[in-house]
Amino acid sequence: MSKQLKYPPTLTTTTSSSNLAIANDGGATGLEASLLSLIHQHQISSSSLRHQTEKSKKEAMRAGNRVSELLVDAVNAGVQQSFLHQKQIESEIRLLTASINRFHKQTQQWLAASHSLNTAIKEIGDFENWIKVMEYDCKSITAAVRNIHQA
Repeated sequence: MSKQLKYPPTLTTTTSSSNLAIANDGGATGLEASLLSLIHQHQISSSSLRHQTEKSKKEAMRAGNRVSELLVDAVNAGVQQSFLHQKQIESEIRLLTASINRFHKQTQQWLAASHSLNTAIKEIGDFENWIKVMEYDCKSITAAVRNIHQA
Protein backbone atom coordinates (compact mmCIF):
# COMPACT_ATOMS: atom_id res chain seq x y z
CA MET A 1 0.00 0.00 0.00
CA SER A 2 2.84 2.31 -0.58
CA LYS A 3 1.48 3.53 -3.83
CA GLN A 4 -1.31 6.14 -3.65
CA LEU A 5 -3.41 7.03 -6.62
CA LYS A 6 -4.11 10.64 -7.47
CA TYR A 7 -7.16 9.81 -9.54
CA PRO A 8 -9.54 6.91 -9.12
CA PRO A 9 -9.13 4.19 -11.69
CA THR A 10 -11.29 4.32 -14.80
CA LEU A 11 -13.88 1.58 -14.88
CA THR A 12 -15.15 0.06 -18.08
CA THR A 13 -17.89 -2.54 -18.01
CA THR A 14 -18.67 -4.99 -20.70
CA THR A 15 -22.31 -5.88 -20.72
CA SER A 16 -22.01 -9.15 -22.61
CA SER A 17 -19.52 -10.82 -20.28
CA SER A 18 -20.21 -8.63 -17.20
CA ASN A 19 -16.49 -8.58 -16.40
CA LEU A 20 -14.92 -5.39 -15.13
CA ALA A 21 -11.52 -4.23 -16.19
CA ILE A 22 -9.40 -1.38 -14.88
CA ALA A 23 -7.39 0.75 -17.15
CA ASN A 24 -4.59 2.13 -15.04
CA ASP A 25 -1.02 3.08 -15.63
CA GLY A 26 0.44 0.47 -13.32
CA GLY A 27 -2.14 -2.35 -13.73
CA ALA A 28 -4.57 -3.80 -11.21
CA THR A 29 -3.44 -4.49 -7.65
CA GLY A 30 -5.09 -6.73 -5.06
CA LEU A 31 -6.84 -3.79 -3.45
CA GLU A 32 -8.13 -2.61 -6.80
CA ALA A 33 -9.30 -6.12 -7.62
CA SER A 34 -11.13 -6.26 -4.29
CA LEU A 35 -12.71 -2.88 -5.00
CA LEU A 36 -13.69 -4.08 -8.45
CA SER A 37 -15.17 -7.18 -6.92
CA LEU A 38 -17.10 -5.08 -4.38
CA ILE A 39 -18.33 -2.73 -7.11
CA HIS A 40 -19.38 -5.69 -9.22
CA GLN A 41 -21.23 -7.27 -6.27
CA HIS A 42 -22.81 -3.92 -5.50
CA GLN A 43 -24.00 -3.56 -9.08
CA ILE A 44 -25.40 -7.08 -9.07
CA SER A 45 -27.17 -6.60 -5.72
CA SER A 46 -28.37 -3.13 -6.80
CA SER A 47 -29.75 -4.59 -10.02
CA SER A 48 -31.35 -7.41 -8.06
CA LEU A 49 -32.86 -4.93 -5.59
CA ARG A 50 -34.16 -2.76 -8.47
CA HIS A 51 -35.72 -5.81 -10.07
CA GLN A 52 -37.19 -6.93 -6.75
CA THR A 53 -38.45 -3.38 -6.06
CA GLU A 54 -40.13 -3.22 -9.47
CA LYS A 55 -41.65 -6.65 -8.90
CA SER A 56 -42.90 -5.62 -5.44
CA LYS A 57 -44.22 -2.35 -6.87
CA LYS A 58 -46.17 -4.22 -9.56
CA GLU A 59 -47.51 -6.68 -6.97
CA ALA A 60 -48.52 -3.79 -4.71
CA MET A 61 -50.27 -2.09 -7.64
CA ARG A 62 -52.12 -5.33 -8.48
CA ALA A 63 -53.06 -5.82 -4.83
CA GLY A 64 -54.21 -2.19 -4.58
CA ASN A 65 -56.30 -2.57 -7.71
CA ARG A 66 -57.78 -5.81 -6.36
CA VAL A 67 -58.60 -4.16 -3.01
CA SER A 68 -60.15 -1.24 -4.89
CA GLU A 69 -62.26 -3.64 -6.99
CA LEU A 70 -63.35 -5.55 -3.88
CA LEU A 71 -64.32 -2.32 -2.11
CA VAL A 72 -66.28 -1.14 -5.13
CA ASP A 73 -67.97 -4.55 -5.35
CA ALA A 74 -68.83 -4.42 -1.64
CA VAL A 75 -70.29 -0.92 -1.96
CA ASN A 76 -72.12 -1.85 -5.16
CA ALA A 77 -73.55 -4.94 -3.48
CA GLY A 78 -75.05 -2.71 -0.78
CA VAL A 79 -76.35 -0.29 -3.38
CA GLN A 80 -77.78 -3.15 -5.42
CA GLN A 81 -79.44 -4.60 -2.31
CA SER A 82 -80.90 -1.16 -1.50
CA PHE A 83 -82.16 -0.85 -5.08
CA LEU A 84 -83.87 -4.26 -4.85
CA HIS A 85 -85.45 -3.31 -1.52
CA GLN A 86 -86.66 -0.04 -3.03
CA LYS A 87 -88.24 -1.92 -5.97
CA GLN A 88 -89.95 -4.34 -3.55
CA ILE A 89 -91.25 -1.46 -1.43
CA GLU A 90 -92.58 0.34 -4.52
CA SER A 91 -94.30 -2.86 -5.66
CA GLU A 92 -95.89 -3.35 -2.23
CA ILE A 93 -96.98 0.31 -2.21
CA ARG A 94 -98.75 -0.22 -5.54
CA LEU A 95 -100.46 -3.35 -4.19
CA LEU A 96 -101.51 -1.55 -1.01
CA THR A 97 -102.83 1.41 -3.00
CA ALA A 98 -104.93 -0.94 -5.12
CA SER A 99 -106.24 -2.67 -1.96
CA ILE A 100 -107.04 0.67 -0.34
CA ASN A 101 -108.94 1.80 -3.44
CA ARG A 102 -110.86 -1.48 -3.53
CA PHE A 103 -111.74 -1.22 0.19
CA HIS A 104 -112.75 2.43 -0.28
CA LYS A 105 -115.17 1.49 -3.06
CA GLN A 106 -116.54 -1.38 -0.97
CA THR A 107 -116.96 0.91 2.04
CA GLN A 108 -118.78 3.45 -0.13
CA GLN A 109 -121.10 0.69 -1.36
CA TRP A 110 -121.77 -0.43 2.23
CA LEU A 111 -122.48 3.14 3.28
CA ALA A 112 -124.89 3.58 0.39
CA ALA A 113 -126.61 0.28 1.22
CA SER A 114 -126.91 1.15 4.92
CA HIS A 115 -128.23 4.61 4.04
CA SER A 116 -130.86 3.15 1.74
CA LEU A 117 -131.73 0.57 4.42
CA ASN A 118 -132.09 3.35 7.01
CA THR A 119 -134.26 5.31 4.60
CA ALA A 120 -136.43 2.22 3.96
CA ILE A 121 -136.77 1.59 7.69
CA LYS A 122 -137.77 5.21 8.23
CA GLU A 123 -140.28 4.93 5.45
CA ILE A 124 -141.65 1.72 6.98
CA GLY A 125 -141.88 3.49 10.34
CA ASP A 126 -143.63 6.41 8.69
CA PHE A 127 -145.98 4.03 6.86
CA GLU A 128 -146.70 2.15 10.12
CA ASN A 129 -147.39 5.43 11.84
CA TRP A 130 -149.67 6.52 8.97
CA ILE A 131 -151.46 3.15 9.14
CA LYS A 132 -151.97 3.57 12.90
CA VAL A 133 -153.24 7.10 12.39
CA MET A 134 -155.57 5.87 9.63
CA GLU A 135 -156.75 2.97 11.82
CA TYR A 136 -157.44 5.39 14.70
CA ASP A 137 -159.26 7.74 12.35
CA CYS A 138 -161.28 4.83 10.95
CA LYS A 139 -162.18 3.67 14.47
CA SER A 140 -163.11 7.25 15.40
CA ILE A 141 -165.30 7.56 12.32
CA THR A 142 -166.85 4.15 12.95
CA ALA A 143 -167.54 5.07 16.59
CA ALA A 144 -169.05 8.39 15.48
CA VAL A 145 -171.23 6.66 12.87
CA ARG A 146 -172.46 4.09 15.51
CA ASN A 147 -173.17 6.87 17.93
CA ILE A 148 -175.12 8.68 15.26
CA HIS A 149 -176.91 5.51 14.20
CA GLN A 150 -177.82 4.61 17.78
CA ALA A 151 -178.99 8.01 18.64
